[in-house]
Amino acid sequence: MASSGDMQVKELDKRASGQAFEVILSPSAPDPKGEFPLSPPRKKDVSLEEIQRKLDAAEERRKSHEAEVLKHLAEKREHEKEVLQKAMEENNNFSKMAEEKLNQKMEVNKENRSARMAAMNEKFKEKDKKLEEVRKNKETKEEDD
Repeated sequence: MASSGDMQVKELDKRASGQAFEVILSPSAPDPKGEFPLSPPRKKDVSLEEIQRKLDAAEERRKSHEAEVLKHLAEKREHEKEVLQKAMEENNNFSKMAEEKLNQKMEVNKENRSARMAAMNEKFKEKDKKLEEVRKNKETKEEDD
């Protein structure tokens, strides 16, 4: 058996087909960095107050986020209300303007109709006067004859 530093070689079997060896590594000096555990080193036990403080902070963050979301929703609803209000006002203004235009047209038509009726009445009066004159002339002629 041969020995060299931190390794031992032991011959197990020697045949025509080959040789077999067993290599034995001796334990090395402890690593100055230390062994790496599979799990991270445990911190000192966290106190109940520390856990409660963290829970309170998490609750505060959750409430803050919830308040932010509710604020955005309220702003969105307010904007929707404003848009609806503006649309209703525009609709009402359009209706009022349409009604006013219709009333103006009706008033103009009424005035035009009244003016035409007055003009026709005037013509009829003039015709009646002429007819009356013709009758008088006819009667005076008949009396003269």
